[in-house]
Amino acid sequence: MFEKVLIANRGEIAIRIMRACKELGIKTIAIYSDTDESALFTKYADEAVPLNSSILSQSYLDLDKIINIAKEHGADAIHPGYGFLSENSKLGEICQENGITLIGPNKEAIEAMGDKITSKKLMVEKGVPTVPGDKEGITDIEVAKERAKEIGYPVIIKSSAGGGGIGMRTVYDEDELPRAIESTQKLAESSFGDGTVYIEKFIEEPRHIEFQILGDNYGNIIHVCDRECSIQRRHQKLLEEAPSPIMTDELRAKMGESAVKAAKAVNYNSAGTVEFMYSKGEYYFLEMNTRIQVEHPITEFITGVDLVKEQIKIAAGEKLSYTQDDIKIRGHAIECRINAEDPLNDFAPNPGRIVGYRSPGGIGIRVDSGVYMGYTIPSIYDSMISKLITWGNDRNEAIQRMRRALSEYIIVGVPTTIPFHRALMHNQNFIDANLHTNFIEENNLDLLADIEKIVEENKEKFDQMKTTFLPNKKVAAIATSVNTYMNRIREENEK
Repeated sequence: MFEKVLIANRGEIAIRIMRACKELGIKTIAIYSDTDESALFTKYADEAVPLNSSILSQSYLDLDKIINIAKEHGADAIHPGYGFLSENSKLGEICQENGITLIGPNKEAIEAMGDKITSKKLMVEKGVPTVPGDKEGITDIEVAKERAKEIGYPVIIKSSAGGGGIGMRTVYDEDELPRAIESTQKLAESSFGDGTVYIEKFIEEPRHIEFQILGDNYGNIIHVCDRECSIQRRHQKLLEEAPSPIMTDELRAKMGESAVKAAKAVNYNSAGTVEFMYSKGEYYFLEMNTRIQVEHPITEFITGVDLVKEQIKIAAGEKLSYTQDDIKIRGHAIECRINAEDPLNDFAPNPGRIVGYRSPGGIGIRVDSGVYMGYTIPSIYDSMISKLITWGNDRNEAIQRMRRALSEYIIVGVPTTIPFHRALMHNQNFIDANLHTNFIEENNLDLLADIEKIVEENKEKFDQMKTTFLPNKKVAAIATSVNTYMNRIREENEK
């Protein structure tokens, strides 16, 4: 087992990985940008090393700087979390050159699954269902028009590199096609350094269902059940649940087998996720994410499998702790992404200082967070504050528990998605599990009316907390005490 792991990430996922390391008896190193100097994850680690910049290319994306820190501080492994360098095959190369283990999959898997055109061809070869569409990147608009006609409108334009739905454009007729292709190409080039785009059939009202995968270095690969991720805005997930409400034992076995086939096609050897679209009784391979996912806690809740610890053990050369027969579903779990966004303003990011904070608790509640009262959410990173997860014996109990947890969750100082999630938990279509990726757009009016009501009901209470209960001086004092307390814990650990 490793002695010391450097976490090449920030926020709640950095703390999540550090917790797994502590349970395995592994020391941890945090790296942090200038912006993150007072972040909670820097206090939780055994060591914290500055990156001396807030520019991404000179901080969390600076491969050479991160490797040098790992070597100087004696790290024998690096965990990239998700985002940033987590799907960068060069990180694995540089780690190997310097005698450091990457806690992640092999380079070939990252490269094969990181390119959507390559991965789609591979899935076709392995008999995994794929969406009808283009097998080559678009280089000529006239050829693209012919392919779109063959596929049949509506079609969707996607970037070959990257993920997260960035740049995707739905096209309903030929007149829209040139502009959509140009727009996606430009965004793909600026976001991923690769402007290659391709065309697929647009599947109307699909459900987004994914399967958690674990594979070791000895050819053992299993799936750890399914998750429903259909509640999205701008192709970004807002809520996930496990298992999918639409899933049957027969469908799970069939889709799970396809997910394992996809992983075996690239000799997958870490934690990862195979994503599918499901519509009208059919499912199609969407992509494979070669990293731990934001929504991994709901799978952990319903299976009892610690995915991050399993990922670390695999990287350390251990065999999988589980066989497929060991994976059993226990109850239902829901995850709400609590972001510093204004749901009444098209989910516009609203970073700022948290002047009041109280997280919920009780049976079946988990909060993965990297913030505290007095912390200022930076504007240069993702707006996520925390992940709120509830578990119940069935879906109804998980919903009821989430309603209660959201009513207890107090965040003052910035707008959050809590009012949206509270409205969602009472939306009849959500309760009835009538889900698809356009759910928010179709239920927008009802959701907005409920959100406005919730915000108005809480406005007076929150304003009082801002002005009387938590004046700025008191917030600053609390923030200082948090830092002092975490520093004291680190000093005691070092002794």
